[in-house]
Amino acid sequence: MEWVSFVIISLVALGSALGLILKRNAIHGALFLVTNLGSIAALYLMLGAEFLAAAQVIVYAGAIMVLFVFAIMVLIPGKEETGPDPRRVWRLLALPAGGVLLVLLAVMAVTGRSPAPGRLPAGSNVETIGRLLFTDYLFPFELTSVLLLAAMVGVLLLARRRA
Repeated sequence: MEWVSFVIISLVALGSALGLILKRNAIHGALFLVTNLGSIAALYLMLGAEFLAAAQVIVYAGAIMVLFVFAIMVLIPGKEETGPDPRRVWRLLALPAGGVLLVLLAVMAVTGRSPAPGRLPAGSNVETIGRLLFTDYLFPFELTSVLLLAAMVGVLLLARRRA
C-alpha cells in the first residue's frame, strides 16, 4: 500500500511541476506550485518527518504562496474572464471527489495511531532537528540569517531610491 501511495504522490508532484513550467497563466502556475509543495509535504509524511511536512505546508504552501499570489495580482493586471465556464463539468466533479477525500481523511484519522496526548515520544523529529540545527549546523543557520538580513536591507534601499 505504501508503494502505491508513493507512486501516486510522486506522479502528482511531477505533474504539478510540469504544469508549473508549462502554464502561461501566472495564477495557474502559482496554484500548480501549491499542489507541488503539498505533494512534497505528503512525501515528508511518508518518511515520518511530521515536523518538516508541517513546516512545508505552513511556510511554503501558506505564507510564501500568499506573497506570490499577492505580487502576481498587483504586478500583472489580468483581463476579466467573461463567457461560459469551459471547466464547468470538472468543477461539478470536484465536489464528489472532495467528499471522497474527506471521508478517506476521516477514516485515516480515526484508525491511525498517535502518541499519548501531551507528550512527544523520546527522540522526536522536532528534538532531533533542534539539536542538529543548534549544534552541528549552527554556522550555516546563522550565515543564512545574515544573508536574509542583507537581502532585506538591499530591497529596502532599492525601494527607497525608486520612491
